[in-house]
Amino acid sequence: MRGVSSSLVSRATTPFDNPADILRYDASYLMEMPQSNDTPVQCLAEAIYHEARGEDVYGQFAVAEVILNRVDLPNYPDSVCGVVHQNAEHLNACQFSYACNGRSREMVEPSARRLANAIAQIMLSGAPRELTDGATHFHTTGVRPRWAQSFHRTAQFGSHLFYREPVRLTLN
Repeated sequence: MRGVSSSLVSRATTPFDNPADILRYDASYLMEMPQSNDTPVQCLAEAIYHEARGEDVYGQFAVAEVILNRVDLPNYPDSVCGVVHQNAEHLNACQFSYACNGRSREMVEPSARRLANAIAQIMLSGAPRELTDGATHFHTTGVRPRWAQSFHRTAQFGSHLFYREPVRLTLN
């Protein structure tokens, strides 16, 4: 990937003292990474910034996982930007609320923007997705969407709850 040195990604994915940690979920370390202007990185960073900048690093990585998990599924667009901006042309009817709520998408907090960009680069470079157990949806604890009742809750990070779609079996 342009703009990301392999040594930085390698160091970012080097385990901590705790073998359960695969990524360096360390904001100060991530802030040292050079920024990328690649379009997929920018789309993912924008979503992380607007959907999770108030969360800790784990919560921001978890939001990135949801977006990338959707990219891998046939019932969602097959690109990061496609997933992030799905139905953005419909006011308050898109997949990620910031994309269609009528507010500015500008990322005005420099440190939060840097962190989101670093997380996006690492995740798009193939970092493992281990925080959300395959989640494809999330919401804040302040709302109760109807769909959440029929989905399997997989994780919680800060004020975000993460869910995986139920497995559908067909009879032949």
